[in-house]
Amino acid sequence: MSWLTNKLQGLKPSFNFSNVGKVAGAAVLIVAILLSFLGMYWSSEPDQFDVVATAKEKAAERGYLNNSKKLVVGYTMASTLHTIMETLLDKPGGFISNDILPPGLFMDNMPAWEFGVLVQSRDLARAFRKEFSRSQSQSTEDVNLKIAEPQFNFDNKSWALPSSESEYRRGNKELMGYLDRLAGQSNNKAQFYARADNLSDWLSDVSTRLGSLSQRLSASVIDDKPQLESDENTRYVRTPWSKVDDVFYEARGTSWALIHMLRAVEVDFIFTLQDKNALVSLRQIIRELEATQANVWSPFILNGSGFGVLANHSLVMASYIARANTAIIDLRRLLEQG
Repeated sequence: MSWLTNKLQGLKPSFNFSNVGKVAGAAVLIVAILLSFLGMYWSSEPDQFDVVATAKEKAAERGYLNNSKKLVVGYTMASTLHTIMETLLDKPGGFISNDILPPGLFMDNMPAWEFGVLVQSRDLARAFRKEFSRSQSQSTEDVNLKIAEPQFNFDNKSWALPSSESEYRRGNKELMGYLDRLAGQSNNKAQFYARADNLSDWLSDVSTRLGSLSQRLSASVIDDKPQLESDENTRYVRTPWSKVDDVFYEARGTSWALIHMLRAVEVDFIFTLQDKNALVSLRQIIRELEATQANVWSPFILNGSGFGVLANHSLVMASYIARANTAIIDLRRLLEQG
């Protein structure tokens, strides 16, 4: 009996916990490397698109492009907003801001970029609902836009029940309904009023956003000056060092969205701009914003002092944003005075 017991004991497998630990460690390392590469892929910013070609493609797919190959006024701007939201949702990794799993959970630059794009999309959707689609303050709201605009303002951090993506897609579906009615020949045809006052009102919101971004970017300089605490109106609020890259990429997303929107403005407001001698000013704004999209060759957003050894990417971005904002102020003056 003892002989049999010894034999059975000899057959028992021996576990080497050291080998198990090495295998688990290697597996964790491989997963971490894969997630890192996936995160880098998801962090790539979408390319710019041709607003006119994209609008014509949408119109052709839905059978709204007439024989002269011309789009109705307002179609390019509405199509551009629709495409921007599509890009936000369908880019590599999809919409990342509300992710609860890695690598999206640990990413902050792309969610900041998304937020910049989202804010400008919300502002333009509001302008469509309040101004572009209405002849005067007492006119009724557009049936599609009054649904689309609140959908775009849904919480961007909601993961489920409902998710941010589902609400934004619903808003984009309503926006497409507005596009169909704008280009179609129905009794309930949508309207778009390319007036100077409408454009000026929307640009006022754009200017306010850019002014805030410029201030937050400029407040990222590292220095030894104490913060002023005496007066709420004059207090200098410095951007925390941990948020410097977030503000930078929010500005990148804001500029990316505005470049496309302003290119669409040039198409749909061409006669208004020419009448006000404002076309050159608009193109100047676009050029300033295009400069913000240059490649960032540094692996990190540097935050050196103004004239220190290290560069300060935020100050460079602030310069372009501030110059674009100044040009917008000049453009609004031309639109209001002519």
